Amino acid sequence: MTSVPLNATALNILKRYEYIKKIFKACGITRVVSVINPTTGEVEQKSIADVASSHLARRTFVGNLYNKVQDPNLVGSLSEHKEGSRAFSRYRTINIDIKADLIDKM
Repeated sequence: MTSVPLNATALNILKRYEYIKKIFKACGITRVVSVINPTTGEVEQKSIADVASSHLARRTFVGNLYNKVQDPNLVGSLSEHKEGSRAFSRYRTINIDIKADLIDKM
């Protein structure tokens, strides 16, 4: 296996990822999720705390906020997604609770 020396910027990024993992573990967020091993291509089961990242946190923030607010423009402005963003549409789901809330508002 080859090793690559990391510069200060790369080390700082790695340190931030470790903080996110530590926060998940400290909060007891450890459910098991399926992930694909990038080397073998096989599906593996891991604790979500072990695969936590800033991107996972951002997706979760967008999804949870959308479930509360249900205004894509408002949520998109907070998460800095442009209108019509495909990524934004993947982060949110329109579930039965959102539909029921909409009907209740009539």
